[in-house]
Amino acid sequence: MSSENEEYVDWRGKKMDPKRHGGIRVAALACVVEVLENMVFLCNASNFVAYFLKSMHYSAAESSNMVTNFMGTSFLLTIVGGFICDSYLTAFTTFIFSCILELLGLILLTIQAENPNLRPGMNTGPSEYQAAILYIGLYAMASGVGGIKASLPTHGADQLDRGNQRLISAFFNWFFFSLVMGGMIASTVMIWVEENKGWNWSFKISIVVLILALLIFTIGGPFYRNKIPGGSPLTRIFQILASAIKNRKASAPERQLEQTSSHSNPKRDGKYHFKFLDKALIDGSINSVEVEETRTFLGLLPIFGSTIMMNCCLAQLQTFSVVQGSIMNKALHGFQIPTQSLVVIPQLIMLASVPFYERFVRVLGDTQPQTTKFFHPLRRIGLGLALASASMAIAAVVEVKRRGAAENHVTLSVFWLLWQYLLLSFSDFLTLGGMFEFFYSEAPNSMRSMSTALSWCSTSMGFFLSSVLVSITNSVTARLGHEWLGGVDLNHSRLELFYTLLCILNFINLINYIFWAKRY
Repeated sequence: MSSENEEYVDWRGKKMDPKRHGGIRVAALACVVEVLENMVFLCNASNFVAYFLKSMHYSAAESSNMVTNFMGTSFLLTIVGGFICDSYLTAFTTFIFSCILELLGLILLTIQAENPNLRPGMNTGPSEYQAAILYIGLYAMASGVGGIKASLPTHGADQLDRGNQRLISAFFNWFFFSLVMGGMIASTVMIWVEENKGWNWSFKISIVVLILALLIFTIGGPFYRNKIPGGSPLTRIFQILASAIKNRKASAPERQLEQTSSHSNPKRDGKYHFKFLDKALIDGSINSVEVEETRTFLGLLPIFGSTIMMNCCLAQLQTFSVVQGSIMNKALHGFQIPTQSLVVIPQLIMLASVPFYERFVRVLGDTQPQTTKFFHPLRRIGLGLALASASMAIAAVVEVKRRGAAENHVTLSVFWLLWQYLLLSFSDFLTLGGMFEFFYSEAPNSMRSMSTALSWCSTSMGFFLSSVLVSITNSVTARLGHEWLGGVDLNHSRLELFYTLLCILNFINLINYIFWAKRY
């Protein structure tokens, strides 16, 4: 049995059989489950702004920040879920517990949606009791989502041979396909249900779908191979950092390459960073393999940090873009189009692009192997960041046009928002898909789940950064005489200036990313 296979056990904790456990078929189950889970998550998150405004009677700014905080917390908690997977529980067990927790949150929100006494009356805000129910349900959901999104992609990829990079890359491309498919169902079927049947039906359907996802995932249990948790990687990292600092004045020992050659990342030959970590080897309790793992993980962090600003731009699709669309002309041949459903067109294009991309890379890899470096995850991420900056520039122009039309008592068509939806959707495809592959492939064996969770954690940081920027922008501009994003009427705000600010910040961030990507 190979050393890689020795890292895995079956559902009973016994050594796995490579002929029976793992493989493409059970990895595909993770993709099927992700379609259902992401549909539940996005169908609720995408319309939370309208729900908080119309049913819970929060202001536009409060509603936007509540959504970004909810989604930010969901994605931030993936790092906790990844830590649990790497340290104490298998990804399989983490998924089961997390899915049950998300279900409990959904059930509580369903009870609130069904009972008028648990929602505020007309022209009044929610009471402390009603707000408490809302927040408990929301953050039970957020905790469950965090565990699911940390465990599911890693669990699916663990079913495959990690040495087959093309297969790993293909899995994450199809996993992103599943994310988009779930998002498209949320943007069409579930949005229609929410607007025509009410939130109570949306919650009921979400509960049924999430139970179905749990059952499908559980059915594959006897055929999964589960990675054995290896104890707390964060504890080891902190020990190595503390030891390196303690011994900072001592002479570092020579690198023991013969001990680390099988564990270091061959893609990073010649990229020897964080040399001060070698001083941790002076302590006899720390070996060179642990130092190399810490060096590799720390090397991922600048790339992770450089993607946060892009996700701040992406947060606008869930917040201000929804508010824009709510006061624009949504009619198409007598049919009222929900603003959130605008994302369907770029989603359809992305769904078609994944099989096209896979086919193109396969053919190109067979005929011109040297050109496949163009599809390296770092290049894909960089292109995604560039598109995010361009999308904010276009969003600013569209908002200027919308406000100008409103001043002339003309309601602009909601289809003008399609451009920012299209560019940000492609930016998300390139950036998030690239991060999945990059962090999983580059991560040390003992930190695979936690490193992959950095992809989601970047999304979290971006949503929180969006909330911070909104608050800072309002505070600064209020002192200058007029809040850019104040009040409930967008026609009296300066959203186009906020979009311009995001464009500039994201362009600066792109330059920062290029610096770190070249050094990696």
